[in-house]
Amino acid sequence: MRMAVYVDAPIWEWRGRMWCHLTADSEEELHRFAARLGLPRFKFQSRPGRPWVDHYDIPESLRSAAVGLGAGEISLREAGAQIARRRDAAR
Repeated sequence: MRMAVYVDAPIWEWRGRMWCHLTADSEEELHRFAARLGLPRFKFQSRPGRPWVDHYDIPESLRSAAVGLGAGEISLREAGAQIARRRDAAR
């Protein structure tokens, strides 16, 4: 079974590293996958009342590991469309 987990492009620089977002179709799937990558739960980023933006920030160095575990690579445009679909479905 393919997981519905995704990584976008590492274009955000912070503290000398490039970062990207790890997202999923469900929060449960996202946490399960993040644990497999070794990400602690406190790294989860969520905004109350806005579950469509839930994600983990991951450094570029972990991106290939995420893809190797089955995360789909998506473009920034696809990531934006994904957020819009989730937002519309939640409203």
